Formats: sequence, C-alpha cells, structure tokens
Amino acid sequence: MQKGLFITFEGADGCGKSTQMKLLTDYLIKKGYDVITTREPGGKGLGEKIREILLNYDGEVSNRCESFLFLADRAQNIDITVKPAVSQGKIVLCDRHTDSSVAYQGYGRGLDIEEINALNNLATSGLKPDLTFVFDVDIETSMKRVGTEKDRMESSGTEFFNKVRRGYLEIAKQEPERVKVIDSTKSIEDVFSDVCEQVNQKLN
Repeated sequence: MQKGLFITFEGADGCGKSTQMKLLTDYLIKKGYDVITTREPGGKGLGEKIREILLNYDGEVSNRCESFLFLADRAQNIDITVKPAVSQGKIVLCDRHTDSSVAYQGYGRGLDIEEINALNNLATSGLKPDLTFVFDVDIETSMKRVGTEKDRMESSGTEFFNKVRRGYLEIAKQEPERVKVIDSTKSIEDVFSDVCEQVNQKLN
C-alpha cells in the first residue's frame, strides 16, 4: 500500500487555490492515485453547517468565537475525513487548514498567534500537512477575482487582507520545508506546473 499524503491549499480569497486543487485532483487520479478532497470550513456533514454560520451569519461574531468555530470544524474534518484516508494510503487535498487560522485570525484579526498554534495542535492532535501551498497574489488582484458578491469573510477590507497576506508569507519563512509559496499572478497553466513540480518531489 502506498504511503498516504496530506496536502493543503492556502492563500487569500481569490488567489486561485480552489482551481489548482481541482487540477491537481484530476492529475493525480489520472496517474492512478486514490484521492480525497475536503475543505475547511465545510467538510462533509457537520462541517457544512459550521461553514454556513461562518460565512453567512449576518449578526455580530466575536473574533474568538470565529476562531473556535473554525477549530471545531477542523477537529471534525481531521478525525472523520483526513486521518482515516491518510492511514489507508490515500492522498488528501484540503482547501484551507491550520495556516488559515494563523493568517486570518492571528495576523488578520490580531489574536494571539501562540494560542492559535496551541489550539490548532489540539484540534488536529498534532497532525501536520506533508505539503502546503500558499498561492500568493497582491490584494488588488485577489479582490477583483472575488468580484462584487462577497461573503462575510471576503468583506473584511483591504487592510485586513494585507495583514493576511503578510501572515502567510511569514508562515512560509518559518516552515520552508512544508510551505511552498507559489506566484499566483502567473497563468493558471504556469501555476499548475509549479504545483506539479513540488508534488512530484513528494511522490518520488
């Protein structure tokens, strides 16, 4: 049985990570790998309910409450989807994971990053992705890609998303072996070529 692999896709809204995750899913399936896809928030079942609250609740949500809702969704996703699949030798691709909490709630909202890291560790039982992509794009470009219809998180403003971007780049500096920054201003094909290069290194 092949060794399981856990790969996460990160970046500000509109960075193109979801497109790249779909392309990689198709690529790996064609190569004969057993692939599972998931997302945070919004893994199957309970995660969908949590996602609905996080993205569309129109009342006030405290920063700490927001953080804990993401963590609850994460614990569910890891226990129900990710760990079982990886243990069976499958490749799990996840749209957002722990680094989103650090970038969005830590750098973006100003919550204590050490506390977020400790809570992430609790939610995941210490499980770390084998590989993480951060799709880096300037905020003006990402906002244009998102368009005019924005959910609660996407409506947080330019200053917030500049902080999020800086957060992601800082995470990548701290963990260069795991976190690979991809220039997402390039064409979809060129970005995907960069993704495949990194993934194939992990598979070989």
